[in-house]
Amino acid sequence: MSHTGSTRLQQESQTVVGIDPGLANLGLGAVREEGRQARYLGSTLVRTSSKKDQAERLHHLYESVTEFLRRHKPNAVAIEGQYFHHQREMSFKLGQAYGICLLAARSLNIEVFEYGPMQVKQALVGAGRASKAQVSFMVRALLTEAPVIKDLHVTDALALALTHFSSRRISHL
Repeated sequence: MSHTGSTRLQQESQTVVGIDPGLANLGLGAVREEGRQARYLGSTLVRTSSKKDQAERLHHLYESVTEFLRRHKPNAVAIEGQYFHHQREMSFKLGQAYGICLLAARSLNIEVFEYGPMQVKQALVGAGRASKAQVSFMVRALLTEAPVIKDLHVTDALALALTHFSSRRISHL
């Protein structure tokens, strides 16, 4: 990503896709920043069944993420950073989904930025220990033209995209 002066930054519009990675449920959300406004472009929840073969599940995630990225043509991807679960199997599966998302973005030459859950909460709510309900409320408040989003994975993906805009503005001050 090229770094420009703050005057030019305010005039540019940028599209970011947020990704909340998961093997069973993966949230995708596209947001366009125009000036200081964030406009909802689209979102989806990608589900895979534990009854399916692992390779088939990962292929479905790759195809779905790649198609979403091609459709929205983002300047950047904001993905939830890896954190370790106490359950090794859960961490392993989450890591596979995370890797698939990185591969999909890289295959389309899209730069990836990672944000932890506390960074997202701090950026949107102002408190690193904010609740999911508070984050969801802020996503609805900050996005124009957004429908009611009921799935928390999709809300998290949109929150990640919004966090990227916030982080981008701060880094250019």
